[in-house]
Amino acid sequence: MHRSAIVNFPRQFLRQYPSIQPIANRITKPCDVFINHRGIDTKRTVVTLLYDHLFRLNLHPFLDNKNMKPGDKLFDNINSAIRKCKVGVTVFSPRYCESYFCLHELALIMESKKKVIPIFCDIKPSELRVLNDGKCPMEDVRRFRWALEEAKYTVGLTFDSLKGNWSEVVTSASDIVIETLIEIESEKQMQRHKSTPILRA
Repeated sequence: MHRSAIVNFPRQFLRQYPSIQPIANRITKPCDVFINHRGIDTKRTVVTLLYDHLFRLNLHPFLDNKNMKPGDKLFDNINSAIRKCKVGVTVFSPRYCESYFCLHELALIMESKKKVIPIFCDIKPSELRVLNDGKCPMEDVRRFRWALEEAKYTVGLTFDSLKGNWSEVVTSASDIVIETLIEIESEKQMQRHKSTPILRA
């Protein structure tokens, strides 16, 4: 999509696709984008920047510390957000695979057959691996390894935090998210059109 089209896109997108509502109405709506990440590595940098950028575009991203409040059940809320989202953005980082929560979210995103946009931040896909330390059930280890392999072989963005420009990677990721949402909504419209019976005079 051309840059000028991206810049002018949010208002047109909202008009065409009513499932994406204005900010005031989004609290009760399913999220459009689930951001899967390791907080200790990326929450204060690329993840929060991406969330804020998508929010300003009138999309409804999900980020645990932004969308959840004290008293919410962690797994219930996160699992529900993943199942209802349209796109998953996974930010891989050096300590990503140390987190059970990160790998659980990734596996659920993959099992739910969501479109995934990987961002490899300060790590190469070949460096990502699930280690079995004996603390995690083997069933989960197998799920996590399968999901990680699926993500590793999905085309994504790479970013070096020492050399790269935060604004550029956030903008690029947001552009891909928007294009993906357009594709998903277009496919839904086509399916609805095919299922609509043709009335003959």
